[in-house]
Amino acid sequence: MTEKQARKNLTLEVLIATCGPEGGKRVAAMVLPVIDRVKYLVSWQDPQDAPVPEALSSRKDVRVLPLPGRGLSRNRNHCLDNATGDLLMIADDDLRLYPEGLKAVIRTFEDNPTLEYGSFRYDSDYPKEYPAQECSLATLPKNFFQASVEIILRRYSRATILRFHEQFGLGAEEYTAGEEELLLKKARNQNLDCRFFPITTCFHPGQTTGIRSRLAPGAIKAKGVCTAVEYPLTAIPRILINTIRIARAGQASFLRAFSLMTYGAWKATFTPLVKSYLDNK
Repeated sequence: MTEKQARKNLTLEVLIATCGPEGGKRVAAMVLPVIDRVKYLVSWQDPQDAPVPEALSSRKDVRVLPLPGRGLSRNRNHCLDNATGDLLMIADDDLRLYPEGLKAVIRTFEDNPTLEYGSFRYDSDYPKEYPAQECSLATLPKNFFQASVEIILRRYSRATILRFHEQFGLGAEEYTAGEEELLLKKARNQNLDCRFFPITTCFHPGQTTGIRSRLAPGAIKAKGVCTAVEYPLTAIPRILINTIRIARAGQASFLRAFSLMTYGAWKATFTPLVKSYLDNK
């Protein structure tokens, strides 16, 4: 693709992962807005015998693909494997999408032809802190952590190879979070043009995995993994600080959080758990 083509008339495909017999109904309830140059791909994991709702099947801008098995990262990778848009937005099945925000995303990528990995904002009833202005993610801004619904990738770029680590995320056997941070780390390791933009694309109801009132053991282990991956030389003091924060917030006891996080850090440092994923091109 030429630079001129990269700038103009880009299409955005919203990749929606859902699961279970009620998944189709949840996506239909999103009332996906009809927007020029925006289309939707739904990966429906374990639909059983549930039919595709007419609100989705009747639309030319919506594709629904079934997928057996479990695992949110696997579901999202199924979307990425089957996507056809120029820009690919990772989405949940309970978002309220903002048409003007999605149009602004398209313009942003058209105006920045080298941009390969964009991170954007979402609204929530549990507000998240963001950088005040556009910035590079080559070095992470203070207190920045990646959520999946903030990620938009340019398919015709080096970002086309990016996939989520399927041993991380909801439905994984041991590490039930952290897949977004590992995806961003992989992109940064490969020197992709990764930037944050203060553009809000959607409303996300409720709490995300990382800020829930009680953290699952798998999420705490994943936090230890991501800490060791991002800060290998200072992982232990950072784990101690994070453990204190988790305990003060009542998300887990101090001893439990510390043991789970150090376990995750050990696995990240001394086993191939994430090294092979991050190094694989």
